Amino acid sequence: QVQLVESGGGLVQAGGSLRLSCAASGRTVGDYAMGWFRQAQGKEREFVAAISWGGSRTIYANSVSGRFTISRDNAKNTVYLQMNSLQPEDTAAYYCAAARVTYLSGPYSRATDYGYWGQGTQVTVSS
Repeated sequence: QVQLVESGGGLVQAGGSLRLSCAASGRTVGDYAMGWFRQAQGKEREFVAAISWGGSRTIYANSVSGRFTISRDNAKNTVYLQMNSLQPEDTAAYYCAAARVTYLSGPYSRATDYGYWGQGTQVTVSS
C-alpha cells in the first residue's frame, strides 16, 4: 500500500507558477499510474493530469493543457505537477492519486481508477 503526501501549494498572482510535489512512501510511485485532481470550494473533484505507469504517456484536462505538466521521478519516489500561467479559476485543493492496482498502464482520467489519495494541498491564485 502506498501513502501520498502533497506539498508546494500556496498563494500566487495570476500569471505565476507553482510546482506541486507528491511524495510516496510504503511503495514506489514507479509501481503505479499516477494522477492529479483538484476540487474548488463548492464544486466536485475534477481531473487535472495523469501519467502512465512507465511515464511515457500523459493526459491533461482541456482547461490546463499547455499550461500544466505532470512528471515523475521514480528515483525520488515523487510525482510533480508544474503549473504555469496560473489563473484565478485554478484555485482549488489539489490531490495526488495512485492507481488502484500496481502495474496498470494508464494514464487514467477517472477518479474511480485511483485507490490511493493524498490529503491535498491548497492553491490560491489572486487576480
